[in-house]
This record gives sequence, C-alpha cells and structure tokens, in this order.
Amino acid sequence: MDSLKSFKGYGKMDPAEDREFRRKAKTRLILIAVAVVLLIAIVAGVAISVIVNKRKSVDNSSSPQSTISASSSIKAICSVTRYPDSCFASLSSAVINSSTVATDPAALFQLSLVVASRSISKLSSFLSTLKIPTTDIRLQAAVNDCKELLGDAVDRLNDSAAVFTTAKPGEKIFSDIKISDLKTWLSSTITDQETCLDSFEGTTGGFREKLEAAMVNSTQFASNSLAIVTGIMGIMEKLHFPHNRKLLATTTQRRVLLADETEANVTVAMDGSGKVKSIQEAVDMVPRRSLRRFVIYIKEGEYKENVVVDKNKWNVVLVGDGMYKTIITGNKNFIDGTPTFSTATFVVTGKGFVAKDIGFKNSAGAEKHQAVALRSGSDHSIFYRCSFDAFQDTLYAHSNRQFYRDCHIIGTVDFIFGNAAVVFQNCKILPRQPLPNQSNTITAQGRNDPNQNTGFSIQGCTIQPYDAVNRPTFLGRPWKNYSTTVIMKSEIGAVIDPTGWMPWVFGTVPPETINYAEFQNTGAGANVAGRVTWPGYRPAIDANEASKYGVGSFLNGREWISEAGVQFDAST
Repeated sequence: MDSLKSFKGYGKMDPAEDREFRRKAKTRLILIAVAVVLLIAIVAGVAISVIVNKRKSVDNSSSPQSTISASSSIKAICSVTRYPDSCFASLSSAVINSSTVATDPAALFQLSLVVASRSISKLSSFLSTLKIPTTDIRLQAAVNDCKELLGDAVDRLNDSAAVFTTAKPGEKIFSDIKISDLKTWLSSTITDQETCLDSFEGTTGGFREKLEAAMVNSTQFASNSLAIVTGIMGIMEKLHFPHNRKLLATTTQRRVLLADETEANVTVAMDGSGKVKSIQEAVDMVPRRSLRRFVIYIKEGEYKENVVVDKNKWNVVLVGDGMYKTIITGNKNFIDGTPTFSTATFVVTGKGFVAKDIGFKNSAGAEKHQAVALRSGSDHSIFYRCSFDAFQDTLYAHSNRQFYRDCHIIGTVDFIFGNAAVVFQNCKILPRQPLPNQSNTITAQGRNDPNQNTGFSIQGCTIQPYDAVNRPTFLGRPWKNYSTTVIMKSEIGAVIDPTGWMPWVFGTVPPETINYAEFQNTGAGANVAGRVTWPGYRPAIDANEASKYGVGSFLNGREWISEAGVQFDAST
C-alpha cells in the first residue's frame, strides 16, 4: 500500500546500510515464516481437539469446552472496551479466520491490532473513491492529509504488533515500559484518524459526513485495542493467565547534544560556508531509519523554507546558534487554502528527534488564522531552548511523547494544541495581542478517548504577555470530550482572566469527562477564587495527583530525556 511506503522525494540509502537493512528484513521474514509454521501447527492441534470435543459432544451430550473457553476469553477481553459489541463480533470473526489460540488474551490483543489495521487500510481505499472536484484546492489538500495520516495510523499499529514479533525468548511482553509504548502508539492511531476527519472541517459537498460514516469501524476497532492493552493485566488475572509486571532492562545508545559544529554530520549555512545551504537538503541526507544520531548544525540566519523530517528519518538532531539567531520560517496558512495540518513551517514525525537552539516561525500573521510554526508527531521528541513564534495554532503537539525545556512559545488562539503526551518545563508562554474580535487561549488539548495517555502538563513555566495585550486571555479551552491539561508550580501573570478557562463553545459547560487542574501556581493570575466551576475542572489537586503528570509518570521519560543530555525536573 502506497501509504506504508517511505515518503517520496527523500535521499537514497547508503549502499552498505541498504545491504544491512535488506539482511535484517530477510531475517525478520524468516522468523515470521517460522512463527507462522509454528502457529499453524498449534492451530492444527487445537482444531483437532475442537473436532474431537464436538464429536464427544454429539456422542455424550456434553458441551464443547474449547468453544466455550474461546467465547469466554473474547467476552472478557471485550468487557473493558467502549464498544464491546463491535469488539466481540470482530474478534470472533477474526478467530475463525486466523491461526490464533483463541483463549490467550495476548493473542487476542494481537488479533485486535490486525482487525484495526485492516479496517484503516479499507478506509484509505475509500478515500480514493471520493470524487473531489479538481478546482476545490482545500478538499484536495484534506484528502492528501488524510492519506498521510491513515498511513501513519497503520504504521503505529505495525509498531504495536512488532512488540510481539521482536520479543526475545523468555522476555515478558507486558512489562510496564511496553504497555506504556503500546498505549502511546494506539493513542496516536486514534489521533491520526481524528485529525483526518478534522481536515474536512469547513469543506463543502458532504464529504466530511461520508468519511465520518465510513470511519465508524476503524475508530471503534482502534479504541478497542487501546482499551484492551490498558486493562490487559486485569484481564490476564481474571482468566488466570501468567503475567509479570517486572520492568525490563534496556540497552540504549548515549545521546549527547552537540554544541561544536565540527562534531556535526552536516553543516547548513546560507552563506555557503557549510556543506549545504538549505535545511531540507541536510535532512534528505539522513540515513533511512538510522539507529545512530545524525547531527545537523545550522548556522545563524533566517531560513525561509518548509521542512519535513518524515517518519523514516529517525534520531535526527538539529543544533542552531540560538532560538532567535537560527530561525526557520514559512507562511502557509488556512485562509489561503491550506488545511491546518499542512500549514506547519517545520514538520517532524520521525522518532527520537531533538532540536536545540532553533527558532520555528510562521509569519502569515493573525489575519490568516491557523498558521502553524511547528508540528510534531515524533515519539520521544525533545525541544531544548527553542522558540515557536506565530499567532493562531503556533505549536501543534500532534501525537506521541514530547518534552519541551527552556522554550519560548508565542501566540494567540489555541497556540499550544494537539493530542500528544507533553511536558513543558521552565518555558516562557507568551500570549500576544490577537485580532480585535478574538480572545487568547493558550491551550486546546484534543484527547477524545478515556484510555488515551495524552494531555498537556505545564510545569514550572512563566505565563506573561509578549506585547501589550488588552484582549481576554485564558489558560485554555477543551477541544475534545476528554481534554486534559494540568498547570503546576508555574508563575501565572495578570494577563490571565480571573475565570482562568473558557469553553469551546461560548455559553456552554464542557462535559464532565474533561480533566483540567491547577497545582501550587503563583503570580497575579494564579488566584483560583474566581475560576470556572465546571465539573471537569479542579482548582487544587494534591501532590500525589500532580505527580502523575511529571516526566517519569506521564512520559516514562527519565531515561530517554537524560540520554539526550537535557536537564529536567524529576519532581512535580
């Protein structure tokens, strides 16, 4: 499927690397083939047992134990999901048509991934049947965004499945670390589909409604998989399957952020003193799916280009000369016909991305509405001493796990938005003067499933005006039904309205399922006496609750952040 292939237009692999990649791929295929043979043998045994039991049932009027056991296991698995009927029907059908040992919760979870992947792939094919007018640029762009997003969703399901296929002999599959990974990737799969649908907002012709109807199965199946892995330990206990919550030892390569250009793999300089003059040229030189850090040093200057670090560019490190010295700027925007998802000046989806001392800017201006400076869907991505400068929708923290330290974030409406699991530490959050008819909202978090492990955690930050702001300014508004945002130990300036938060739709009360909270904030705008009284908002939480949104608990980030050489606060 085209959506599963690498992004077109990027550099070729190094020959040695290509040979190694092909060797590993061949090894994986052999392992998978062996696994399939073993599964077939197991299933053959199970099938024979089932037939024997059925014959005994006819002869002795006894119930077929294997059939009852399979049904009970599927019911137990599906009981934790939001859509138990679709879960039971899809898994029962999948068991009949597969080589799965139907009573094993781990095997049934793997089957749920297959079910979700097939459904999303069908959805991608459905997009190709839509007859989009060639003159409707916005609709055409929405379809293109959707195809990319659905391809990413399938990739994340494949990442989840790989947890099982790459497990070493004797290795426990459901460790705390792996459950965290699975929840993150499945959360992202749901987010990708939500974003696909959001791309059609404001379009005409009824295409959004058609897509939403076609998407029912794929969204429910992905949600089911997420719910299953969230409750997998309890399910295994209920069904008396052995499990172990012991943390696995991991081996990782030490990542060190470089400050010396001589240590960089590629130097970018506008004046020609580097190897290349554009950042995209340097990104194109990154080896495909590299397990080693590839460092790009970008000399001081304003680089007017739109840059994409695609999902096959792993472990890329960008180092600049300062957040206001090395600046990447573009001006794509919603008003001129580009969907919000594609307006970003800088896009990164390849995992393990690190940026240091870089400025990301969208210069479209307030009158152009949505205009993103940076969009990140990179898992384990880190932004250190970076600036993000725009107006509406400045920073799109789209999905996966992200960490921001010592950054400056400037904007107006929903200028930190998305559905990643994010921690912001020691950052300056700077609302600026919006259009005359607008209010400022700092955050718009997009969690839409109770089992997603996503949300915004703002710790030890400073919220103050960027310029002379005379319009109402709020800490955020809930974008989706399970929107989650916690602000703790931060200095909140007088720029923030005493009510603190505003609803998505003026005059309404958000659903009680949102999770908004504050903890030990200071400053003129931190007084919670006049805050909103929504059921889903807590003006004060205790230290134990606040600790759930720290680097360790929320991101499982102590190791991967420290390996990058970036300072972080391990406490709440």
